[in-house]
Amino acid sequence: MKKTFLLVILLLGITLIKPLMAQGNKKMEMWNEDKFGLFLHWGVYSKIAGEWKGRTDYSEFVMLTAKIPIKEYEAIASTFNPAKFDAEKWVLAAKSAGMKYVVYTSKHHEGFAMYHSNSSPYNISSFTPFKRDPLKELAEACRKHHIKLGIYYSLGRDWHDPDVPTIWPSKGGRSNTWDFPNEDAKDISKYYERKVKPQVKELMMQYKPAIMWFDTPEMIKPEQSKELREIILSINPNCIIDDRIGNSMGDFATIEQKGSNKIIKPYWESCITMSKNWGYMHADKAFKSPEKLIGLLVDIASKGGNFLLNVGPSPEGEIRNENLERLKTIGNWMSVNGEAIYGTTSWKIYGEDADSAAYKTSEQGYKAEEKDALFDGTAKNLVQDIRFTKKGKIVYIIARSWRDSIVFIKTLNSSDQKVASLSMLGYQAKLKWIQTDKGLSITIPEKAKSEVPMYVFKVNFIN
Repeated sequence: MKKTFLLVILLLGITLIKPLMAQGNKKMEMWNEDKFGLFLHWGVYSKIAGEWKGRTDYSEFVMLTAKIPIKEYEAIASTFNPAKFDAEKWVLAAKSAGMKYVVYTSKHHEGFAMYHSNSSPYNISSFTPFKRDPLKELAEACRKHHIKLGIYYSLGRDWHDPDVPTIWPSKGGRSNTWDFPNEDAKDISKYYERKVKPQVKELMMQYKPAIMWFDTPEMIKPEQSKELREIILSINPNCIIDDRIGNSMGDFATIEQKGSNKIIKPYWESCITMSKNWGYMHADKAFKSPEKLIGLLVDIASKGGNFLLNVGPSPEGEIRNENLERLKTIGNWMSVNGEAIYGTTSWKIYGEDADSAAYKTSEQGYKAEEKDALFDGTAKNLVQDIRFTKKGKIVYIIARSWRDSIVFIKTLNSSDQKVASLSMLGYQAKLKWIQTDKGLSITIPEKAKSEVPMYVFKVNFIN
């Protein structure tokens, strides 16, 4: 009788677990199908804009690097008034680029809440003359235009709080030690209970995000990461959470300011700045070209990842023209070639170079860099090469930064898999191509050549 009872309980448990596992996989697959999102770094640092007491080379880390006392920083925060902020313009800029979600910085390391926080008066709605809740307006605009909302929250760093110790890159290395010098007296649990839990709860309840995007777990404890995850999922079981919640409690891996050199499974995302900095800085003019940005998107998709592209809105609340122009160009490319990105998976290899040497999936993976703030590990040069994505039985060949008239793909030789049909996205006429035991050769028609030389070919194989 006891054995029968235990068997019934076990089977019941399996019955309950299976739908939960399916639900978990489904929400992650839907996020992975979206492929492309907009990261928005915006805060008091945007008003400072990299300029402090004669120096013009600061970043969004200015409070830390210039050791600005809380009272001085609060004085700047109290004047923050982004009168030109228009949430709908932000969302439409993302949508025009072909993006499916946005991630907004609700609280960066400076500790200032960029939304109406009931648990802390140090927020844009209560502490400034702006008196509005930009996150509420952004959430409404996202719903209106069918864009998913993600919310960023700095977890293990807060320079406004007396109880946040850090250990990166060494003890106290990312702490406010000028206002709160005694690192050993800091109690992360006090900060967690006083600020983190209430703010995460209100973010979930007030704005109903599809994604909670934590940053820098630092000294957050395993039980705290676990509790945060339980809080989030108790409010919305479909919300997905990045790995920076800490202690292996996230749903997907994050890679910052570079891609991967291998296919990663199951789920990952690369966040990369459009210019040098995450936030708005007057001196930052190092904008990546549309060709470079599309190339990054293609590369990340070929390795199974999502691309979260960052812009830093101005202190007035506007996205810069340099950002908007690039977003529009990316959107034009995606309107023609998006089917090779959205809903795709990696193929058996992610690509080959112009000399036709295939990149193997067994290469050494990404290794985290011991750098922060201004680190940008993206390659600065443009390289002509091939990337692959896959959707069902269809394989997409994407020729990146291709200046030659002939695209040759050694991997697709006739001895391996024979091509049944081949077409070029955005080009209606018949293509010239030939497949031999050496590989597949495609001629790019002169009429199809583009200012952004990223060409996509759709391949069906003979079964």
